[in-house]
Amino acid sequence: MILIKNVKILGDKESNVLIEGNKISSINGEIDKSDIVIDGKDKALIPGLMNCHTHAAMVLFRSYAEDMYLHEWLEKKIWPAERKLDEKAVYYGTKLACIEMLKSGCTFFNDMYFYAEAIAKAVEDTGIRACISSAFFDFFDKDLLEKNIKRVERDVKALKKYERVLPAVGPHAVYTVSLEGLRMAKEIADEYNAFIHFHLAETEREVVEFKKKHGKSIVSALDEIRFLCDKLICAHSVWLDENEIELLAKRGVNVAHCPTSNMKLCVGKALNYSLMRKYNVNVTLGTDGAASNNNLDMFEEMKFASLLQKFYYNDPTIVKAREIFNMTTSNPAKAFKLKVGEIKEGYLADLVLIDLKKPYMIPGHDFISDLVYSANSSCVDTVIVDGKVLVENGKFEGEEEVYEKVKEIAFKLVE
Repeated sequence: MILIKNVKILGDKESNVLIEGNKISSINGEIDKSDIVIDGKDKALIPGLMNCHTHAAMVLFRSYAEDMYLHEWLEKKIWPAERKLDEKAVYYGTKLACIEMLKSGCTFFNDMYFYAEAIAKAVEDTGIRACISSAFFDFFDKDLLEKNIKRVERDVKALKKYERVLPAVGPHAVYTVSLEGLRMAKEIADEYNAFIHFHLAETEREVVEFKKKHGKSIVSALDEIRFLCDKLICAHSVWLDENEIELLAKRGVNVAHCPTSNMKLCVGKALNYSLMRKYNVNVTLGTDGAASNNNLDMFEEMKFASLLQKFYYNDPTIVKAREIFNMTTSNPAKAFKLKVGEIKEGYLADLVLIDLKKPYMIPGHDFISDLVYSANSSCVDTVIVDGKVLVENGKFEGEEEVYEKVKEIAFKLVE
């Protein structure tokens, strides 16, 4: 049992929170004893933040390919380097990413990358929670599709044995996977009750070239093959019109907005959050990979998400701090059908203690606004996932050893 004493829940009145097993068992209930007591004085308790689109092991390429257009960045730098990846590199890269996320208050991430079981082992060893999708491309080659779809099915089955892992299928995008490949990906997801993780309408070029080739929009084509569903998480979703957004809403599709990556890679447009809110699309936040961000700090992502909307649409009222906070707590919980994202009895104990004595958290007129506009990862004091303390006083046990190993692996990859 873990008792968090005298902590301000979401910056409000002081409370005592008891964790038994992996769940919040009581808030201000009677407590006889507990194994661990955490002093919550001058701290606030929040639900763990959730990163809904990333490629965790891409921390290996942080600062390697800079100041480039997206397609040039992929084709000239990232894809050639990724061809040299192996399970060991992905394991250590993901492990570093997990540590970075935990230390910045993130308790869950939605990942798309290669060597799915290496990712799962890093998740298992660090204690974080994740949805892991087995990434695949077919580049419109039937033989490659057949080979990769078999591997994806094996990965999805293998991921089911990991305790804090949700399995997913990860067809990359319409410019790297055929419509037949997407249809087969959906069939596997349906068969194994898995999620689907997909890049949608990130650039104008993607949208224009698809329409030239198929004579219809990407969203219309995806709907025709019954790809759209409530277990689909679409990263980016920037270049969409109102009809497409309405269709995503009708099918219950979830969107992962990645403002920092979108700004850095100059995708040319901001997510139309106002229209998505109008049609009740469930919008979440993601950092994207550290090769295009360049960190995994969800506090920073919240701030950029809000500022990009205000700046691009020239409207300071367009989105509220609470809506942005929900994009990384309760909205992801809905997308991944997890009992997290709120601090309630019976919910999973994925929790973060925020240090209220940091100068940027003072004087503290509005706690949620301070989280979104003022905070950064240095305010994270303690992180609990699945009822276990993983970060204490801002430190993760054994982190230095991982840092050294990753440096050694990363420089070899880009030689």
